[in-house]
Amino acid sequence: MGVEAKNPVAPFDAPTLEAIARVIADTHYGLTGSQIQYNLRQCSIPDVDPGNTKWKRLYNAFVEFQNKHRIGNHVVKFINESFSPASFTCEPERFEERRQGLNAVLSFAGMELGVDGKVRRVTRASNLDDALARANRLKQELRRRDVHAEVIRFCDAEIIANNCFHAVFEAMKSITSRIRQLSGLTSDGAELVDAAFGFAPNSNPLIAINALATKTEQGEQRGFAGLLKGLYGTVRNPLGHEAKIEWEMTEQDALDILTTVSLIHRKLDKAHKAAV
Repeated sequence: MGVEAKNPVAPFDAPTLEAIARVIADTHYGLTGSQIQYNLRQCSIPDVDPGNTKWKRLYNAFVEFQNKHRIGNHVVKFINESFSPASFTCEPERFEERRQGLNAVLSFAGMELGVDGKVRRVTRASNLDDALARANRLKQELRRRDVHAEVIRFCDAEIIANNCFHAVFEAMKSITSRIRQLSGLTSDGAELVDAAFGFAPNSNPLIAINALATKTEQGEQRGFAGLLKGLYGTVRNPLGHEAKIEWEMTEQDALDILTTVSLIHRKLDKAHKAAV
């Protein structure tokens, strides 16, 4: 349930107000000066410092109003006004990026901004790690696991949006791209794996993940190719053919798959052109 205007909200302390203002008025993804002016007017908050930088302008407006009325409701109202999901129909990633940044701050006040664009009460965060984890559990966990940079590069927007289904789908594309770059091939899926790692009929490996000098090393190469084909068959292909609403992808499943994709990339980091 949202924080209703009729229920008093305790005043925010100065550091929290400043952090809220900085997120909302961020230079790269925050509100424009004209948007700040409009939303202040919509919330009946006097624009006391219009000539200042965006975040200071917003901070000063919040402080002036709060000092006069001794409540924090105006801040909540401004956030609700600024985060109407309908305003982000064409840029959902931007909405989610702003929401997560704001939630890392609001959690210290015992609040969060939901996906419906409304502020609600939650258990107060006790430390910074807790606050950041609430803002985006998926991204924080991937950072904790030190997931390979190629995974993040291919699906950062989907991770920011907490879109597990498409994050995994995009991450799988990173494997195909990497094998094509290393091998010079243009095929896909199991066909690409067999041709690149030497398991297609009458073919030699183009990529080797080790020296291939012993049966153990050759077995590792076969096992690696099998792992790749397993990922294509159990993850990439179903995601590519099924609708998101019909194929469940939990956060835990996404983390495990993305970590496996990270392992693939670390193996490919050490791979080399095989001697023909």
